[in-house]
Amino acid sequence: MCRSATSVAASCTFTVCRCCEDGCPVVHVNMPGLLNSLMYGIADGLMQRLQAVQNAAARLITGAGRRDHISPVLRQLHWFPVRQPVQFKLAVLVFKALHGQAPQCLTDDCQLVTTAGRRQLRSSDTVTCVVPRTCTCLGDRAFRVAGPHLWNALPISLRQPDLSLGQF
Repeated sequence: MCRSATSVAASCTFTVCRCCEDGCPVVHVNMPGLLNSLMYGIADGLMQRLQAVQNAAARLITGAGRRDHISPVLRQLHWFPVRQPVQFKLAVLVFKALHGQAPQCLTDDCQLVTTAGRRQLRSSDTVTCVVPRTCTCLGDRAFRVAGPHLWNALPISLRQPDLSLGQF
């Protein structure tokens, strides 16, 4: 994943720099959408590289200065920081898996505490998923661990079973 994120950041940086030199208009930049759900749990340094590319593209499009705050610029373009779409896509996959709208292999990885066949717990009143234990950092990034972990971190109002995908 390190080589993939690095190569994406390098090629996007090259394109943004070339556009700055040529003065060509940038029509559409969708760099964070390239690897969205695969980027969950990557190192902070790699995520910062990708965020720097997005910030450079936003400055190029809006003509913002190097020392201007980037948050208002991203808001003006209706762009999220790189980490947020990654988490959103993973949460949507878990939502679909819990509501039977995902493939069976994903549905099998997301089990609610109430349906896991365990004893009655206080947490069974809320819609929480069983998070399996792993021994490696790579195992923590697997969907069967990362998805339920992210789902359990969502506010209870978003984990209600009667929500539709549009409301979620």
